[in-house]
Amino acid sequence: MPEKLRVVIADDEPLARQRIEDLLRKDDDVEIAGSASTGNEAVEIIRQTNPDLVFLDVQMPEKNGFEVFEAIGDEMPATIFVTAFNQFALKAFDVAALDYLVKPFDDERFAQALHRARKAIDLREVDKMTRRLLQFLHEEPKRKFLDRIAVESRGQVRVVPVAKIDYITASGPYAELHVGDKTYAVRERMQTLEEQLDPEVFFRVHRSAIVRLDRVDALLHRPGGDYALRLKDGTELDVSRARRDELQQRLGIK
Repeated sequence: MPEKLRVVIADDEPLARQRIEDLLRKDDDVEIAGSASTGNEAVEIIRQTNPDLVFLDVQMPEKNGFEVFEAIGDEMPATIFVTAFNQFALKAFDVAALDYLVKPFDDERFAQALHRARKAIDLREVDKMTRRLLQFLHEEPKRKFLDRIAVESRGQVRVVPVAKIDYITASGPYAELHVGDKTYAVRERMQTLEEQLDPEVFFRVHRSAIVRLDRVDALLHRPGGDYALRLKDGTELDVSRARRDELQQRLGIK
């Protein structure tokens, strides 16, 4: 009887970890060796358990997925990257990473990625892929900003160019991308989006809103000393007092 495939799941979202775990438990030939919610935990668990395969979220606290990959180095097992951002997925896959999953993914896409991982492990191709990706990561400039975001819309994964986003608002566990008269929901935290967007172009005006600066039409004074801004399409958004001065500087208002 062949040995089971030992898997580690690393993702900071509990629901995302649970979904991958539920899908894996349907396969009798898979054993879940451990899970992690931060980059540092992922490094520790991978080193302790020496799994065959890792499902590795790109965006995690402490270390992102690529930094985890680099920290393990040549000993990194087969890795399937998981991301809400299409840019990261393409970046990893284009340099011959094993595979990637763009959230939200369906059961069939997950099964394809797992099958590809098994095949690479059986054919002993993992070491070659690991070396190639490590070389790419060492050569890649460390600071890159998103130029597109993958979102699910009506059962399809669509790519939204960042250049077309007017503003972003928080809605529970989702962020809503406002593009003209359309709105797209992506399951991502505002802080993560803020970190991945070019700060020369986007500015977080409130804990629940990020705006594209060239879409701002006016800064508004409200009763009680509060501020808001009006976009060129007429949308008004609150501006927190803590961000007001910096926003004025960014807009060239003295």
